[in-house]
Amino acid sequence: MIALFFFSDFIPQKPHLDVKIAENEPSYSEWGKIAMEKTKEKYPQAKIVDYLHLGKEKGAKYSTEKFKLWLKRDQKEFGVFVNIKFDNETEQIINITYQKTDRSNL
Repeated sequence: MIALFFFSDFIPQKPHLDVKIAENEPSYSEWGKIAMEKTKEKYPQAKIVDYLHLGKEKGAKYSTEKFKLWLKRDQKEFGVFVNIKFDNETEQIINITYQKTDRSNL
């Protein structure tokens, strides 16, 4: 038996951000992944240890998914509120805001 392998079979595929959400995943799942990716870009030296979905503010044209991420860097922990504003029709991101907070604002 001869097995054929193609070089492309060994190249890891980069996931697209427009991946459909599985039935058992919450509707905010992809937005949570984006929140974590973008927070990691903003705070590359910190490790994300937890996150919480705070809810969604739905508007007529734009909506905002709200998250709180908990990060740790150099034995110090801090929170970051992340708001992702997007177009309701296209789901194109309009902006992402970050607000760093300490333990007292949890």
